[in-house]
Amino acid sequence: MAKTNPGRFFEDYAVGQVLHHAVPRTVTEGERGLYHALYPARHALYSSDEFARASGLQESPIDDLAAFHVVFGKTVPDVSLNAVANLGYAEGRWLLPVYAGDTLRSVSEVIGVKQNSNGKTGVVWVRTRGLNQLDEVVIEYVRWVMVRKANPDAPAPETVVPELKKVLEPGDLVVPEGLDFSNYDFALAGEPHRWGDYEIGETIDHVDGVTVEEAEHMLATRLWQNTAKVHFDLTFRPDGRLIYGGHVISMARTLSFNGLANAQMIVGLNGGAHANPCFAGDTIKAWSEVLDKAETGVPGVGAIRLRLVATKGGEPFELKNEEGRYHPNVLLDLDYWALMPT
Repeated sequence: MAKTNPGRFFEDYAVGQVLHHAVPRTVTEGERGLYHALYPARHALYSSDEFARASGLQESPIDDLAAFHVVFGKTVPDVSLNAVANLGYAEGRWLLPVYAGDTLRSVSEVIGVKQNSNGKTGVVWVRTRGLNQLDEVVIEYVRWVMVRKANPDAPAPETVVPELKKVLEPGDLVVPEGLDFSNYDFALAGEPHRWGDYEIGETIDHVDGVTVEEAEHMLATRLWQNTAKVHFDLTFRPDGRLIYGGHVISMARTLSFNGLANAQMIVGLNGGAHANPCFAGDTIKAWSEVLDKAETGVPGVGAIRLRLVATKGGEPFELKNEEGRYHPNVLLDLDYWALMPT
């Protein structure tokens, strides 16, 4: 019997399968330090224990996307080791803050399968939950992945495409217990702009750019234990190692600080598409559009729905062409909810 794991191929998935992913990971302050070195993240709530305590939390949590990467990375050997591409996200919710010392593990359920017309690949939908040491769900999301078939002659499964919410309702969002922005310090946060200063339909050019380096990408994929072959093995994709999509998400989120410094916590992920591949040497820039706003009922805390677009050049605010296809310079189109002081 073979001792090694070749990863699952499309024909290995069936709706209803539950995948318990190895290996649990205890997150530490080192996670935060490496995350801030890679991107570098500057949102005050994730940078300062004192700022977090003044906002009603016990201490500064691990960055929302750092926690997402840990949970996501666990799923790769079982979900996307043989993936052609990660296609999208939906119904993502951050349910509890993750603190240094918490131990995270991941569990996924297969909720959809559809073979592609070429007969060589198929799309798999999974709902993943990240749990802490108390078996509390801290993060949940759906993603769908295009996966190779090992045997092109394997029969196509019955198509099941899950019905997913296009947008999370404000009532679906979970504000962390105790969070209170009534005494929010805008000077320490870095910008004066509050929830009421943003208008639906407003667009923001985040101005700055960061050139992706091969070394930092490889460090990030190892840090999150993302072992997908397209990110590691140059012989698997001779045109270049594909930059992990989460790396692009985190870089774009960090760039959005300039103009959205007070969008402190991501609490919902409505959808996302990795529109075009990113390779080392590409310079990532970002712009945002305000899609919606909602009250939360929590003192001083409002919810803002944002479209975050990462590009590799080109003019800001250009997204799709007349045929509805993404412009070739667009890397990421992410739709999310964040919490902001009112």
